[in-house]
Amino acid sequence: MSLTQQQIQQVETVLRNSLRHKFQNYNPEPAVMPFHTRLLGQDRMALFSFIHSLNTNFGTSIFEPVAKALALSTFASAESQQTAGNQISSEAHRVIQNIMDGLAIATSSPNKIEEINAIRAVCQSGEMKTVKPTKVDVKLVGHDGTIYLFDIKTAKPNAGGFKEFKRTLLEWVATTLAANPNADVQTIIAIPYNPYEPQPYNRWTMRGMLDLDNELKVAAEFWDFLGGQGAYIDLLDIFERIGLELRPEIDAYFTQYARQL
Repeated sequence: MSLTQQQIQQVETVLRNSLRHKFQNYNPEPAVMPFHTRLLGQDRMALFSFIHSLNTNFGTSIFEPVAKALALSTFASAESQQTAGNQISSEAHRVIQNIMDGLAIATSSPNKIEEINAIRAVCQSGEMKTVKPTKVDVKLVGHDGTIYLFDIKTAKPNAGGFKEFKRTLLEWVATTLAANPNADVQTIIAIPYNPYEPQPYNRWTMRGMLDLDNELKVAAEFWDFLGGQGAYIDLLDIFERIGLELRPEIDAYFTQYARQL
């Protein structure tokens, strides 16, 4: 199964709009680098600065809207930058802390199904506290009602950050169940591409903190889940095609910096 024409057109529109918006609103940070500039040229330095800036918000400006565009055709609903909930019970908070403590000292292994069941059992027990959890990058609702909450990370996240990633996933479960104890909710870390290809993604840094079968989707696992089998390959082709289509605009944008020399 490949992407539908509607999905392709939606993704193409997202890419065109995102890049053009970036060109229209990008202001390079003032940084005088006389040696680099004379060696490489003002246009190349401008390109370097632009790419660095684009990388810092690639998730919100590219990956999130592309993920939403793909999922709209295959899920009942798809939204970005959502709130999982705003309340968590004191007992659920205690359970989450116990889970985190067990994983940190390796007295337990990650098991998302058991963790969700433990939180569900106390999701409305004790004092209900108002919280402000991390925003959900992409929220999907399946046609069967299952809620999928995705946290999109960089391709090489800091290994030390997975403790906080795990806590975020558990808190999303708790806040969702606080509002609806019967909800079928899945919280997942998504990594858009594998920087180690053709080698498998290096998952060992996450082992011991994440349930790799239920809390992580990398590259094709993520995109094919959103858009159907083959979506990842189709997506790469779309990116290449739009890059070629917009190349004259990209070249014209950076030519202005060459003329400043």
